[in-house]
Amino acid sequence: MKILNDIRFDNIKGDVFGGLTAAIVSLPLALAFGVASGAGPVAGLYGAVLVGLLAALFGGTSTLISEPTGPMTVVMTAVLTSMMAANPDNGMAMAFTVVMIAGVFQITLGALKLGKYITLMPYSVISGFMSGIGVILILLQLAPFMGQATPPGGVSATLFALPELWQNIEPVETILGCLTLAVLFLVPKKWANFLPPPLLALVVGTLVSIWFFTDTEIRRIGEIPLGLPSLIIPTFTADQITSMVLDGIVLGTLGCIDALLTAMISDSLTRQEHKSDKELVGQGVGNLVSGLFGGLPGAGATMGTVVNIQSGAKTALSGVVRALILLVVIFGAAKLTANIPLAVLAGIAIKVGINILDWSFVKRAHRVNWEAAGIMYGVMFLTIFVDLIVAVGLGVFIANIITIEQLSALQAKNVKSISDSDDHISMNDDEKSVLRAVNDKILVMYLSGPMIFGVSKAIAREHRAIENYESVLLDLSDVPHMDTTVSLAIENVIKQAVELNKQVYMVKPGKHAFATLEKLAVFEMMPLNHVKSSRKEALELAKNDLLI
Repeated sequence: MKILNDIRFDNIKGDVFGGLTAAIVSLPLALAFGVASGAGPVAGLYGAVLVGLLAALFGGTSTLISEPTGPMTVVMTAVLTSMMAANPDNGMAMAFTVVMIAGVFQITLGALKLGKYITLMPYSVISGFMSGIGVILILLQLAPFMGQATPPGGVSATLFALPELWQNIEPVETILGCLTLAVLFLVPKKWANFLPPPLLALVVGTLVSIWFFTDTEIRRIGEIPLGLPSLIIPTFTADQITSMVLDGIVLGTLGCIDALLTAMISDSLTRQEHKSDKELVGQGVGNLVSGLFGGLPGAGATMGTVVNIQSGAKTALSGVVRALILLVVIFGAAKLTANIPLAVLAGIAIKVGINILDWSFVKRAHRVNWEAAGIMYGVMFLTIFVDLIVAVGLGVFIANIITIEQLSALQAKNVKSISDSDDHISMNDDEKSVLRAVNDKILVMYLSGPMIFGVSKAIAREHRAIENYESVLLDLSDVPHMDTTVSLAIENVIKQAVELNKQVYMVKPGKHAFATLEKLAVFEMMPLNHVKSSRKEALELAKNDLLI
């Protein structure tokens, strides 16, 4: 496997301009996510540089831009809060250890070539947990938006504290937050091509706070102590290692989904095809190193990726250029960030949360079917108030159960017992004449299509009529695949027929289905020469045996 991503130098102008534009978009978001997570703006900046650089170097998507994202920030916020509450002295190091675990998990998934399975998830579940994350991000920013510290305890604590937050609202900071949102919502789309709205909102909000509110106490970022990042030694305790690993798996899984969905968007814009497994390795390396140096976790970012492509980028050189430019800007303009109001960053984060909400599907889910809508709203509720992994796990389970039930109902119609030549099943004249010749003493059980475990009940219902016939013919010629449960149901049919002294015949199924029956030793219960390749051959053999 090629180690480095698709880095070429035949599109230098487009890649450099794409990287520059993506860096400009990344700066305000990195600051906003760093502050929102509780790790500080410097963690957001290091995450933007390290994840972006290493994912671009080792990933599998040519134009993907990776950086801290809204969903990753929400999970990181919860991890950091719980770690600091349990271990105030080492909580920060433990939270970044979780980021490292997430990176190792992503590398493992990529190395095992499991990338193609990550996005095999019902859309109602993806929509529900993404919208839930959007709501969490909005709610957690309400306190800084109103000029106050976020109450400890997450979403529930913020909701309970809303009356107090409203009572103690800081009008000036709320005005700055509202101004930020106004800029983000009202900037014409055509301006966004050369002036990213988050950067414009950051500049406007900061300048207004300096020019018009000089005599007002406003909470600001303060000067960021930048320099070479310190190495974070992986830290854990025996009683928390299990929860840290689980948090790392959740964070890593979310990063995989976020990155691969964005990679699919990149594919649709560039008409190229990303390498899922390689992309997961690149994302994992980025998050592992970011955690080692105190940076936020990251994933593929839709906004940065789209801007990068629209600016002319075609290779991963753009991601490398973006990270290097961002690094230069960070060290060169560190003092300029000191005056940025926290309310402005809260406004930017709220807009990101609004964008994460899947408005399109939320408005139409009930039109598709109520099951999809119920799953989406259920996953959203559990994501907000319970836990992300519980929400996704339960959502996928229920969605799969509903799908299996629907497929089983459809496939059950393909399980038919043919007891005479006048049945509606398609049989040629020769086959009908055979049934007539033996006075319909042969029961033909016909199955078609792939058979999953939900069909076993339908098979059980049909084989109750066996005792009324002299011979049983299992026609499996149109069954390409069957699972173990269906194979055992067919075994029961044969077993019952043998116990009733009936002769059993079979029309050979597809290669996969035949192999499954063979491995279960089903053919040891019946003569192997009773297995024929066509229904006519099997019927002729059954007729001859009956007329002897």
